[in-house]
Amino acid sequence: MVDQKSQVSAPRLALRRPNLWSLGALVIGALVVAPIVAILWMALNPDENVWPHLISTVLPRYLANTGVIAGSVALLAAFVGTGSAWLIAMYRFPGSRWLEWLLLFPLAIPAYVGAYALVDFLEYSGPVQTGLRGFFGWESARDYWFPEIRSRWAAVIVLAAALNPYVYLLARTAFREQSGGIYEVARALGAGPFARFWRVGLPLARPAIAAGSAIVMMETLSDFGVVDYFAVQTLTTGIFTTWLQMGNAGGAAQIAMVILVLVLVLMGIEKASRSRSRFYQAARHQRPVETIRLTGWQAWLATALCVVPFLVGFVLPVSVIGGHALANAGEWTAPGLGEALRNTLTVGGAAAVVTVLGALFLVYGVKLTGSRLPRRIMPVSTIGYAAPGAVLGVGILIPLATLDNAVADTILALTGWDPGLILTGTAFAVVYAYAVRFFAIAQGAAESAMDRVSPSLPMAARSLGRTAGGALRAVYVPLIRGSVGTALLLVFVDSVKELPATLLLRPFNYNTLATRVYEKASLEQIGQAAPAAMLVIAVGLAAVALAARASR
Repeated sequence: MVDQKSQVSAPRLALRRPNLWSLGALVIGALVVAPIVAILWMALNPDENVWPHLISTVLPRYLANTGVIAGSVALLAAFVGTGSAWLIAMYRFPGSRWLEWLLLFPLAIPAYVGAYALVDFLEYSGPVQTGLRGFFGWESARDYWFPEIRSRWAAVIVLAAALNPYVYLLARTAFREQSGGIYEVARALGAGPFARFWRVGLPLARPAIAAGSAIVMMETLSDFGVVDYFAVQTLTTGIFTTWLQMGNAGGAAQIAMVILVLVLVLMGIEKASRSRSRFYQAARHQRPVETIRLTGWQAWLATALCVVPFLVGFVLPVSVIGGHALANAGEWTAPGLGEALRNTLTVGGAAAVVTVLGALFLVYGVKLTGSRLPRRIMPVSTIGYAAPGAVLGVGILIPLATLDNAVADTILALTGWDPGLILTGTAFAVVYAYAVRFFAIAQGAAESAMDRVSPSLPMAARSLGRTAGGALRAVYVPLIRGSVGTALLLVFVDSVKELPATLLLRPFNYNTLATRVYEKASLEQIGQAAPAAMLVIAVGLAAVALAARASR
């Protein structure tokens, strides 16, 4: 009887321990989803309902500008990214091996840095217009016509130049995974290069192109620096205007909810397009696509078509900003730059560690639990990546300030001492926003890495007396540390480049590299912004190198 009781109690104890992990996973998932829930609550229960005023005045303009820019950027990025991916995957031409990786380099350039560089390059006192006036003998702007630089079309070009690598990377992979046999059949049937692309390659790669275009549109919805610098009123700039200038947090939450609805619609369209387009490989070991060597003018035309996105998206910003950084060498030791770098490393590093540890705990807890709720909340926790930084700023700062004030009032009532704002007045809110915004990156890396570990290994560790935490430390961590390191780097790099959430949530007089670049460039002090911008670009290049290595 004693043995039977011990045998019954052992499974019960084994079930209780995973429940602690599942409870922790549930708490982490709730913390990630909380800002989104807060936005919906504030939007539906505002202190002052300005929704009718927004609809009758500025909201149609915000929606029109946002729709035009997002749609135009997606189309241009899809055209450039798909075209360059097709040329790289299907042909060999001068420089193609180098361009295969160079076309990823624009990912290292934050879009707002590209906007500053483009304006400095094309404005009246820039090298282009100055050269035109000197060459043709023009004396003033009245003697010639030049397109307006700070405009909606310029914002489209800058954003497409910065974001088209998302489409390029996915489309290139899709083209290379196709069977070479179908192209041989198409050639045998008389299909030319364009017919093979239009009738064979493009339909098969459409799900990947749609996924890349959806990412581009969501990144465009998230943008604040570019549209603000070009004075284009979008939903993101509307959040700042309604909240900071009109002082209406409820109205800002209502605009944020509109952005969330648009993001969810985009995610739904992207998933629906993939679900309707199913293509299967006919053989387990299919013949790979054989690249065709181009010669003559066709080869150099292919090189030129692939070089242009690299020049516009990477070389131009680096040349302009790098030139200012060299011409203003004293700005590298200017007051504030060192502090901005230290703050960036602090909040970015803290966010990376917190995000990856939280993702590991969540994924491991869901693996251990049999409860449905943690399993259902895990996919929802990835929505933060699709939510713009300005949206998360609204969903974090206002509830956090309310909680801070309540805690401070309670402490004051009990002790007579006023502690002030404990969380809101620190960088905690910034780290929290980064963790929510980029939690999907860490979660995806942790989940895919843990899925590659054979289930027999942790089971063996548990049978030898290891606890759930012991199995995690002894089995999973050594096997997935490469993926964990990659996730740490990616979250850190994205945190360094994040602008709108940092602007809304940072403490008073607290600058990161991104906010320093924004503040100096907004005052037309490109020379003073250049060193911080170059540091941001250098960090971004680390992520591009990692992406290039992973895509080999």
